[in-house]
Amino acid sequence: MAARSPAPSGRRLRLGLRFRMGRVLKELRRVRKSVDADAVHDLRVAVRRCRSLAIVMEEVDGHRTWRAMKRLPRKLFRALGALRDLQVLEAWVKQLTSADDPLRAKLIKVLKDRQAEPQHQVRRAVRQFDQRAWDRLARTVSARVRLVSPNGLTAQCLALERYEEFRRLHARAMRTNTPVSWHALRVGLKRFRYTVEILLPERSAEWDESLGQIQGLLGEIHDLDVFRARITQESDGIDARAAGSLRHTIGTKRRACLEQYRQRTRGEDSLLREWRVGLPLGMAITAATAARLRTTARAMDPDPRQTAIISRLALLLFDGLATSGAEPRFGDEILRGFLSTAAQLHSIRVGGRQAARHKAARDFLRALPVPLACKPGDWDLITHVVRYHRGAEPTPRHEQFAQLSPEHQERVRGLAGVLRLARGLRRCGVSLAAAALYVDATAAYVRVRVAGVRDTEENAARLAAAKHLLERYLQRPLLIELGKTTTSIYPLRLAHSSSRLRIPVGAGAGRVAQHIRPVAGKQRTG
Repeated sequence: MAARSPAPSGRRLRLGLRFRMGRVLKELRRVRKSVDADAVHDLRVAVRRCRSLAIVMEEVDGHRTWRAMKRLPRKLFRALGALRDLQVLEAWVKQLTSADDPLRAKLIKVLKDRQAEPQHQVRRAVRQFDQRAWDRLARTVSARVRLVSPNGLTAQCLALERYEEFRRLHARAMRTNTPVSWHALRVGLKRFRYTVEILLPERSAEWDESLGQIQGLLGEIHDLDVFRARITQESDGIDARAAGSLRHTIGTKRRACLEQYRQRTRGEDSLLREWRVGLPLGMAITAATAARLRTTARAMDPDPRQTAIISRLALLLFDGLATSGAEPRFGDEILRGFLSTAAQLHSIRVGGRQAARHKAARDFLRALPVPLACKPGDWDLITHVVRYHRGAEPTPRHEQFAQLSPEHQERVRGLAGVLRLARGLRRCGVSLAAAALYVDATAAYVRVRVAGVRDTEENAARLAAAKHLLERYLQRPLLIELGKTTTSIYPLRLAHSSSRLRIPVGAGAGRVAQHIRPVAGKQRTG
């Protein structure tokens, strides 16, 4: 019999997600029969895997499905956590105390008595869990998750972001050595592990054992911290000498776990080094970041063709203003990259938000982790351009805009002004196939001649509003001449025809003349 061909990567990802969501329902049936420690643990892990994926995917795709996937099992997850903590403490009491220790019997009795209410809460949460809604979500997210290809650039970027978060938490825990910092590190590792597990199956096969071992060590450290705090809380009626002896035993065990963790995560053979080498490095980070943002644009833009035209028009205007001498600052290649990124993201639509569309888009982008190839200040500038590409123009009365440096405020005005005018031209009917655009400038004015647009009162009014912010930025009148295509107006084309997002990195300004060329066979006239 011929071997079955492997399923396409997108289908494997959908099947993996459906399996994990189905696992929640399977473990739910186990807990209905018994709230023993294994059943509670397995259900909690199944729920956490699904919620962790939803958290990661929500950073790429703002669809309400991912928020629903986090919210639906929230009460169940919390109830399971409260019971699980008590069950784990009971297991640690049995492990760290002898059978004839009177403190052991007392602590076990206290912990068992405390489990009655959490068990009741778990049973109630299990009964109230909406399995039909969970099934509907499973069908919806299976379609949405196709946006990210397993082992692809977007998946690598998401995993790298989780790794960088874990690495920051690692540095903090090693520096402060507090229970809170070690607990945060444990949560960060889980997010990294579950992201790798579903989005990077090739790496997961290599790293699963080491990730599991480190998670186990961090889990023991957390459990011991909780155990020590519980002994302090239950100090009434507990012999002080026996409690002190148990705390000493806990401290010794905790130090041993910490030493094992340090040995595995430092030096040339550090697991942190091994995991980092398996993720994007150097210029691959830029490519992965661009892919991640393209995925967001593809997931949340209802009209990507329209966005592509506006983006190209915006870059044509930007380049025309630079080469004509109207705005020398637009000769900065990095600034051009900011405009390209903002233009590709300006039309994303965030469902379920009460704010205006452009404000909701800004808020969604600001809530994301700063793209790895961007500096925080640069990403903040891009999100402000998205915010001000339409609606009210930026003024010092706008709180977030006022917090920007004067230099960044000017950049926002300039880039948002270009994007507003490009959007206005598109609304007037400009298409890349028919449009011809030429920019020239004098000390008194800047002139933009556009062909392929009807000169009507409606278009004139629309463009008057669209050009206002750019006029303020240029500090001189912006004259827009409309008309049919003539031999006196020759279109400018982008030398880089790709519509992909370009994430600017590094420093320095490049010339933009290379990005413009006249139509073949014609000479550009003044």
